[in-house]
Amino acid sequence: QLQLVESGGGLVQPGGSLRLSCTASGFTLNDHRIGWFRQAPGKEREGVSCIRRGGGSTEYADSVKGRFTISRDNAKNTVYLQMNSLKPEDTAVYYCAADPSRWCGGSYRYWGQGTQVTVSS
Repeated sequence: QLQLVESGGGLVQPGGSLRLSCTASGFTLNDHRIGWFRQAPGKEREGVSCIRRGGGSTEYADSVKGRFTISRDNAKNTVYLQMNSLKPEDTAVYYCAADPSRWCGGSYRYWGQGTQVTVSS
């Protein structure tokens, strides 16, 4: 069964950090481009970051540049989203997604169930 599972969400104070994990079962993440998305209540889902298939090229939304970092651990078949200097406006459900195409952009074939991130004092 092909599955993506996110973890690492939680409640954090403004200025704090969290690291989200996206782990796959049934397929190899390094053979896919991986995207992180988020959706806040009442808002549309937005792309946060992407890492290309098989390599380290990454992209970020302007709202998270310099604060978030996406990375792979191929041995663990996991992709991470390190989130630093968190702001209340980062509060959302975060999703990871995977697609076998190489370049960032376009649709994604596989989606996780999401993990809640809440930034509040």
